[in-house]
Amino acid sequence: MISPAIVQRASEWMVRLWADDASEADRAACERWRAEHPDHELAWRRLQSFDDKLSSAPREVVRHVLREPAPAAFLARRRALQILGLAVTAGGGACLLGGSDRWQLAMAGHSTATGEIRTITLADGSTVVLASASAIDVRFTQDERLIVLRAGEILVTSGPDPAPTYRPLRVRDRHGTVQALGTRFTVRQDADSSHVAVYGGAVELRPAHAPDAAVRLDAGQGASFSANTVQAPAQVPEHAAAWARGLLVADGMRLDALIAELARYRPGLLRCDPAIAHLKVSGVFSVSNTDRALHNLTRVLPVDVVSRTRYWVTVKAAAAVTK
Repeated sequence: MISPAIVQRASEWMVRLWADDASEADRAACERWRAEHPDHELAWRRLQSFDDKLSSAPREVVRHVLREPAPAAFLARRRALQILGLAVTAGGGACLLGGSDRWQLAMAGHSTATGEIRTITLADGSTVVLASASAIDVRFTQDERLIVLRAGEILVTSGPDPAPTYRPLRVRDRHGTVQALGTRFTVRQDADSSHVAVYGGAVELRPAHAPDAAVRLDAGQGASFSANTVQAPAQVPEHAAAWARGLLVADGMRLDALIAELARYRPGLLRCDPAIAHLKVSGVFSVSNTDRALHNLTRVLPVDVVSRTRYWVTVKAAAAVTK
């Protein structure tokens, strides 16, 4: 993880160079700072990457992400990053941003936007599928093959390491480390815990604050874990990883849980009316086209989809039912 102080300094340089009175001396000083240490250049390039993402995203989406009030004029991409830089320099902002999923997405080596699912192939032939709004860093050394999960969820299929000496393949997030034992598995990081599910082979799971309390999970098993403990393993169905194919398979799933999953794949607010949260639903729904998924939901349950805007949607009891 890049030091928050370095991120802060990189943002200060960006704000300075975007100013109307930026001089050649300023640009030369920034170049010298970037050349002083590899982390300086990495922080600079990742902020530029964030800038590129803002420039290519729909204006309404960027406005939502930046929490800009709806009636206000849309901020140009550079002005948005100026605000980001000023927030960082205001004192302590870098630490706050560094801990947020939004900042992790911007600063990670590989990331996906909301609604995006992407597959990357690592240097050893392993593949990683990133779910919506997910972020990872990849660190291969002579001792290990490490995937750092910064935000969201990934599906890992391990490949045979071509290195002459054995290097374990591990996924590490804020709650612990999952070591692959020739396997296919998912890791999902939430605020208070993470969940791992194994679909082939096995993994060894170690909580961050209790590394000696290792737990082995075999194919068909999954477990939630915090930094201190691992919950008892439970069976997981193969279709639980269907999101990697753009699908959500529900088998007697509570409606509020299904809506929460769909919400991960679309920008804005998608909520379920508590009055119908208990309804059970079965079916196959698209996470790559959540509008279609919501429409199909109205065909299998007595519910309506009420949209204030594209980014504020509520699933409620159908009007005919509430009369």
